[in-house]
Amino acid sequence: MLAVIPYRDEEEAVRIANDSAYGLGGSVWTADPERGEALARKVRTGTIGLNHYVNDPLAPFGGIKASGMGRELGPEGLAAFQNLKTIYLPPPAAN
Repeated sequence: MLAVIPYRDEEEAVRIANDSAYGLGGSVWTADPERGEALARKVRTGTIGLNHYVNDPLAPFGGIKASGMGRELGPEGLAAFQNLKTIYLPPPAAN
């Protein structure tokens, strides 16, 4: 499904995109990649594509706001399954 909502300018487009309880993913489509990247950085979402959207299994995936619970995949996704431990060893004996 595709929803198309008219907007006056980029500022209003970002406001519309961010005026949601959800923020799993999105995409920005433009002929100007630098402008698109700047716009993508303003949209509050866990992932966003520029002129495409393909999940990379090596990159963290997850949403913000009411979308998702943390991150999956990538090093950030593994962190939830790890516990850190510090082991203090005695200093080496003097010769």
